[in-house]
Amino acid sequence: MGNKLIQVLVVDDEPMVCAHLRTILGSAEDIEVVDEAHDGAAAVEAVIRHRPDIVLMDLRMPGVDGLTAIDRITKLDQPPKVVALTTFDADQYVMRALRSGASGFLVKSTPPEDLISLVRVAADGHAILSPVAARRLLAASSEEEAARERAKALVDKLTERESDVLTCLGEGLSNAQIASKLFLSEATVKGYVSRMLEKLGCTNRTQAGLLAYDAGLVSR
Repeated sequence: MGNKLIQVLVVDDEPMVCAHLRTILGSAEDIEVVDEAHDGAAAVEAVIRHRPDIVLMDLRMPGVDGLTAIDRITKLDQPPKVVALTTFDADQYVMRALRSGASGFLVKSTPPEDLISLVRVAADGHAILSPVAARRLLAASSEEEAARERAKALVDKLTERESDVLTCLGEGLSNAQIASKLFLSEATVKGYVSRMLEKLGCTNRTQAGLLAYDAGLVSR
């Protein structure tokens, strides 16, 4: 990110939660909370107004909820990274948020120092979603069977090498780690990932990684 401040929009229907997140993130020299919103509609307007790097999005809000807001935001031109905020790490809303294009999720009880480091991770373009968390979420999904069938149909479009790369994404590997494992250059891996995301209709690596789980490429 260089010396550029990571600009964050905080979205939660509880002003106290927003104030708490503002205090934590504001203590970091490289992070700036540019605004806060208390419902999904205001969140979309704030994204258009401020063009933040990261949106921390509460999922359960009255009026326009976080899921609807995520769907609208990820359809914008050059959308920010959206990280879902939740109380539980096996929340059905989280699974739906990830399928809608969220880059990952944070549990609201995340310790302050971890919250700051994870926002930095998200700003660098990495998913905030561990394989363990993904497995737990998928195991809890009531829509798992339909998701499996859809994922298998999409994966059938991939070449063998693209399928190998997708499996690595599902295992949570970085481009450098994938390159090492598959004996490819990092630039080649980046090209595979870009083409694969387009083929799969995925907006980010997190969605692709979930497809890898759904399609059975990664053991749970």
